[in-house]
Amino acid sequence: MPGPVAHRRARGFLAIGVAAVVASRCLDLGFLLPGAAPSGKASSRRDMVTGGIAGALMAAVGVPQQANAYELPPLPYAYDALEPSIDKATMEFHHDKHHLTYVTNINKALEGKDQPPLVELQKTAIKTGPAFRNSGGGAYNHNFFWLEMAPKGKGGSPSAKLAKAIDEAFGSMDDFKAKFAAAGAPGARFGSGWVWLVVGKDNKLAITSTPNQDNPLMEGVEGTPGIPILGCDVWEHAYYLKYQYRRPDYIKAWWDVVNW
Repeated sequence: MPGPVAHRRARGFLAIGVAAVVASRCLDLGFLLPGAAPSGKASSRRDMVTGGIAGALMAAVGVPQQANAYELPPLPYAYDALEPSIDKATMEFHHDKHHLTYVTNINKALEGKDQPPLVELQKTAIKTGPAFRNSGGGAYNHNFFWLEMAPKGKGGSPSAKLAKAIDEAFGSMDDFKAKFAAAGAPGARFGSGWVWLVVGKDNKLAITSTPNQDNPLMEGVEGTPGIPILGCDVWEHAYYLKYQYRRPDYIKAWWDVVNW
């Protein structure tokens, strides 16, 4: 009889398959497809993007969802692999302390209850309450964040379809980066939060930002809801050891480690 690992793998393959069908037939956004990624790490991030779509369809057709406690995923690179953009000490406490706290607290909130895929918690997180919004959002956001980065020189380039979509939406890659940085600057996102590149309901790219651990998958979120493509953590704990108050410098350096 198949064990829990086999069941999880089967659900994972099904989620990717369903998401691929949805993305190709409904969204018509080839840069979301897992197969469009040039590397395994980037594929994992795109699987997270499409996983929310797949999860909703799987629930609708009655695919069983086994309850498992959420876990802190290991970093896909060494703590110092993102230097000089992000220093080793920041990565150590950001991943091992902050991210772990979000995972621990969402597990406590769901103790004794069904624990669906983390991405499925996001839609109703604001309505469901602070533990889901803050801890569930924080766990999901950081899972996404680690996968969208790679050591300098190893993150590749945007796919042709994504590059074209960026040019159409923002004018050029340089214009996109400037608008993204402006949305994440302290004057635009005061205090803690995230800045995102998303696919909106109109199937077009947009830049938005969210407070605290909110993300564009959440119903009722401030800003533009949508499917996240990129997300930059602009909480002070993500950069303060190296950059202090210079958040714009951190965002500028972050582009060197984006895993396209």
